[in-house]
Amino acid sequence: MRQVVVIPDLHGRVDLLQSALNLYPDAHYLCLGDAIDRGPHSLPTVELLLELHAAGRATLLMGNHERMAMEGPRWYRDYLGTHDMGDYRKAMEGYQWWMRAGGDSVRRELGGLTLEQFPELLARYLYLPDLKRVVYVTADGAIHDEAPSQPSVLVSHAAPPVAHQTHPNPLSAALWLRPFEGPFPMPDGVVYSLHGHTPVRQPTRLARHVYVDLGAYETGRLALVEIGNPQERPTIRVLQGSGSPETGRKYMHFGEPMPSEEVRMTQPRPAADQSSPW
Repeated sequence: MRQVVVIPDLHGRVDLLQSALNLYPDAHYLCLGDAIDRGPHSLPTVELLLELHAAGRATLLMGNHERMAMEGPRWYRDYLGTHDMGDYRKAMEGYQWWMRAGGDSVRRELGGLTLEQFPELLARYLYLPDLKRVVYVTADGAIHDEAPSQPSVLVSHAAPPVAHQTHPNPLSAALWLRPFEGPFPMPDGVVYSLHGHTPVRQPTRLARHVYVDLGAYETGRLALVEIGNPQERPTIRVLQGSGSPETGRKYMHFGEPMPSEEVRMTQPRPAADQSSPW
């Protein structure tokens, strides 16, 4: 049985990612997407995630920021084959969409960024063949692409995959939907679901859905979720690094808070508490 630790939206905080690896040196990491944009170091974050993925130590999910970053390069590659200016227009529209939504931080980080000279490292990350949208985790630490017969935790960036009026494709909905856009029915056997995407003041439970994006890029707070037995409450530790924790007061407040432990980046890992039932 392996230990699976979920890491939500990093947004360029490679320092917090490295601290998470120091805290859980033997874990398998399940990253919820939105590794890029907004924060200061998207490219080093991507580089470290790719190293972990290549070593078989990380499963990487797509977030809505990865999805936006893909749009321009995808259409630009089509344009190179077709020389159709309609494809070029779609490429530029996709690129600007990403820039407006946070991609401009990557452009600043690189000192410039164009579709014609798109960074190979970033392209390799965005177009990983197994950059997943939804997975299921069972008590043995196995990660499944489809809902298994045994109890599991559904993990995706934003929401469970459901057809929605704004996102008819369930796999698209899993990247974009907010908690108030439910309800979110789940497959048989799923005990609860786990998501980032929607910044919250503290790890939060709403019905059978848990939200753990603490706005790490600005607050310096990164929630790390240990998924063990799906029938039990997950252990959540909140890393506190450099940042402004008080900015979290502007985030959404809903549902009920999940118990968590605060861990300073310089502190040793506290002993695990196995007594808390889900």
